[in-house]
Amino acid sequence: MNKSLRKAIIAGNWKMNKTRPEAKELLDAIKPLVANAEGNVEVIACVPYTNLETAVAATAGTNVKIGAENVHFEKSGAFTGEISADMLTEIGVEYVVIGHSERRQYFGETDETVNKRTKAALAAGLKPIVCVGELLWERECNITEEVIARQIKLDLYDVSADDVKNVVIAYEPVWAIGTGKTATADQAEEVCAFIRATLAKIYDVATADAVTIQYGGSMHAGNAAELLSKSNVDGGLIGGASLKAADFNTIVQAAVNG
Repeated sequence: MNKSLRKAIIAGNWKMNKTRPEAKELLDAIKPLVANAEGNVEVIACVPYTNLETAVAATAGTNVKIGAENVHFEKSGAFTGEISADMLTEIGVEYVVIGHSERRQYFGETDETVNKRTKAALAAGLKPIVCVGELLWERECNITEEVIARQIKLDLYDVSADDVKNVVIAYEPVWAIGTGKTATADQAEEVCAFIRATLAKIYDVATADAVTIQYGGSMHAGNAAELLSKSNVDGGLIGGASLKAADFNTIVQAAVNG
């Protein structure tokens, strides 16, 4: 992390977990633990749609921000089951995860739709957490950088330098999502540094230095401090560990102390 240039951001991605009472209980446990994370460390809980109003109410007046796990790219219309950016901002949501590997794998998300969702989120005042990452086969074929560069260029197509400063990029190697496998700290740093270099080519160095780049492949309480010690790893998008208050707090404190 380099907190002198950009915020460190620890975001929990709850996925399809927790009822409303369970969400309130977990957030009530998390709030006092992470209350010292202020200034250059942001704490976010990205929760299922049904929990959003509960989560916004439960965290009102605290330093915990609330994010959604997806957003549609149209403002309204015949899109059964979808939620627009305006609907999210209206209830107090500040962040939204876009292009998670599970959305790409199971629900047909593409770089084109990630780009459209990202621009819709920015236009509505949301801060997108845009996920990129390579498959195991792509890493074994030694094309990680080609894959990541393509995703960055397509996902951020026509996003201005001013707007990209409100985008968080989460590097999530697909082979490390929910598998228990984790990129080494050096592997994570290598790809996060490459992402920043790619942003510098698209925009400029100052803009690239302002963008928070998270690591999101099975970061947990045991490896967070090592991962966050790397200069280009600016936080984490946390899956399973975000559902346990103590573990999530350990990761937050690693960011606070890093």
